[in-house]
Amino acid sequence: MKNILFVCIENSNRSQMAQAFANIYGAGKVKAYSSGSKPSGKINPKAIAAMKELNYDLTTHDSKSLDEIPQIDYEYAITMGCGDECPFVKAKHREDWELPDPRHMEGEEFNKIRDEIKERVLNLLNKID
Repeated sequence: MKNILFVCIENSNRSQMAQAFANIYGAGKVKAYSSGSKPSGKINPKAIAAMKELNYDLTTHDSKSLDEIPQIDYEYAITMGCGDECPFVKAKHREDWELPDPRHMEGEEFNKIRDEIKERVLNLLNKID
């Protein structure tokens, strides 16, 4: 089983949704984690609602810092548009997904980011096969 880490700044939107998609579509193949360089301590209610539309309960997740994730070797560390604010994580592969922070977006605009994350996660999982 391969470990994947998704990192954004607050660990309240992008990285949480990416972790969810990776665990849904990569079940049995990957174990996904998420964290934030400056975690907010809560999951954005908009992210919870967006994932609920896809029958996923994001309320089971917690916003956490890089200090709170397992200190293991990751197959992939994916930063989500936070650039230099995401510190180094030991990983075989690194990618930065330039994704806007949907924190202040509403409805359809927020869901476009959610759907883009889903597509990128599916592409990543295909690479891991």
